[in-house]
Amino acid sequence: MCLPTSYGGAQTQRSLEHFRISTEKMPAELIYALALTKRAAAKVNNDLGLLAAEKAQAIIQAADEVLAGKHPDEFPLAIWQTGSGTQSNMNMNEVLANRASELLGGARGMERKIHPNDDVNKSQSSNDVFPTAMHVAAMIALREKMIPQLNVLKQTLNNKAVAFSDIVKIGRTHLQDATPLTLGQEISGWVAMLEHNLKHLDHSLPHLAELALGGTAVGTGLNTHPEYAVRVAAELAALSGQPFVTAPNKFEALATVDALVHAHGALKGLAASLMKIANDVRWLASGPRCGIGEIAIPENEPGSSIMPGKVNPTQCEALTMLCCQVMGNDVAVNIGGASGNFELNVYRPMVIHNFLQSVRLLADGMASFNEHCAEGIEPNRERISQLLNESLMLVTALNTHIGYDKAAEIAKKAHKEGLTLKASALALGYLTEAEFDRWVRPEEMVGSMSTR
Repeated sequence: MCLPTSYGGAQTQRSLEHFRISTEKMPAELIYALALTKRAAAKVNNDLGLLAAEKAQAIIQAADEVLAGKHPDEFPLAIWQTGSGTQSNMNMNEVLANRASELLGGARGMERKIHPNDDVNKSQSSNDVFPTAMHVAAMIALREKMIPQLNVLKQTLNNKAVAFSDIVKIGRTHLQDATPLTLGQEISGWVAMLEHNLKHLDHSLPHLAELALGGTAVGTGLNTHPEYAVRVAAELAALSGQPFVTAPNKFEALATVDALVHAHGALKGLAASLMKIANDVRWLASGPRCGIGEIAIPENEPGSSIMPGKVNPTQCEALTMLCCQVMGNDVAVNIGGASGNFELNVYRPMVIHNFLQSVRLLADGMASFNEHCAEGIEPNRERISQLLNESLMLVTALNTHIGYDKAAEIAKKAHKEGLTLKASALALGYLTEAEFDRWVRPEEMVGSMSTR
């Protein structure tokens, strides 16, 4: 069977009929990875003398068309299908078989010159093809899309940390005034968070680089050449530019999605860090007159349909929302990962859907936040100075000179009577004006800690 206007066949049509569930389709990144996997398999099968050169070349050419973005409508299947991704593997087999047959001068359908199972799927099972494509898609998305954006944002914030290293401001703990630090030191904490996130992501990549292909149905490698697994992983590495290797234990590679669970945990960690950073930015920019207002962020668009002149921290809000989604995705990925049975995990389409959505959200979110917010952060020096000078926590500098109890008494009196710290200290007679000026110097309270 071949649909008259489609390269798909009977298996594709059955899936469309049996899984009319919601609107989520198999991600484009996964379709690309499936086509790449089929291309690599055809090449290696030919090299090993298992597939005729003419057939292999036709399959490769058909796969290259898919990789170039052609035939996008030929992959319409829902995420919510068999948990092994079998329908999508067969969809790809049918599309490539029918297109390859055309390239050889043949017809589509039952009279085609390329068989979807015997030729396109040679030496393969959905059970090793789909997990391989998942790892290929995840690795490419992380290394080519998300990690570069993370590095860009980290560099932007590092530039701000250096630029603002001389601006002393009041610190805050428990949402209460604390001892001073520089604005550069505060932002350097954000930079260090992102550096750790990069390390966590890097740590997850070696497991993602392990490919299941060659394990076939249950991990034993039934119906494959002894050299096939190693060769096809090397071919995928060459085609993608990624450091793929054959999985040392195919039983683990088929039975689990542990590599994706681990990697998505790093994505969740990044989401947690980005949410903290975005929340700090919007708090520090709150106002303009009745908030903290220590920094200014770009005024990108009107913030209210009723309040004229209102500007909202929209980039921070978008970033925090998508971070919530990533954290929710992580729960689904974890449950899917924990729910495999015996030789096969059957939650794969859902897992890769959530994984790739998280990568897209984080990559696009960081790019938007960087361009439309982080790059435009500027200090409000006047407001920073005002709040610093009004803070009672500067009294902490007196602890080592007059003791905690007397310093606390100075702060309490100043707060109760609306006095400055100096006026309160002098009224209590605990030190002279010269001593106060010598000991309470905010710029000397920030330590020698570098912003890096």
